[in-house]
Amino acid sequence: MTGAGDADEQGSVPRRLLSVATRLFAEQGFDRTSVQEIVAAAGVTKGAMYHYFGSKDDLLYEVYARVLRDQTERLEKFAATAAPIRERLFSAASDVVVSSIASLDDTKIFLQSMHHLSPDMQRAVRAERREYHERFRGLIEEGQRAGEFRADKPAEVIVDFFFGAVHHLGFWYRHEGELSAKEVGDHFADLLLGALRPD
Repeated sequence: MTGAGDADEQGSVPRRLLSVATRLFAEQGFDRTSVQEIVAAAGVTKGAMYHYFGSKDDLLYEVYARVLRDQTERLEKFAATAAPIRERLFSAASDVVVSSIASLDDTKIFLQSMHHLSPDMQRAVRAERREYHERFRGLIEEGQRAGEFRADKPAEVIVDFFFGAVHHLGFWYRHEGELSAKEVGDHFADLLLGALRPD
């Protein structure tokens, strides 16, 4: 029988590996970081790493996938409330900015290194990201059908435009800057809602 301490220890190994891999990928680049460096810095054996991750590619995939899973769960919560559509979209738009800033290194590393993944893994990531964008687009389409948002612009174009800006955060946002993550998120959400306002 596994005790609570054992379960905590087992859970900490993949977290530690991901944390170390993220730092090393950021400092050295994915292609210049070896598995040996990762396990040495994490204080685990290669066998322990391969128990949780089949390869260095799996680590890179999980760096981004865990961020996307968290964002998807949060989006579903906002979308499922009974609040007016404008409030739900504002909350979802602000939150994805805040959560992207909280995981800025993870997202930057992945976007810079995604081409190193196998074609199957790249397809899997794109499919998961597309599902998230489609759920976000569903909120815009709901507002368009209700007459709350302008309907003369395709929702898909609006989503691509918005997330183009979100994915660019890593190039300019600084944690020590004048604006907090929440302030930036609210500004982004205000701009999105303003652009969707019917004439």
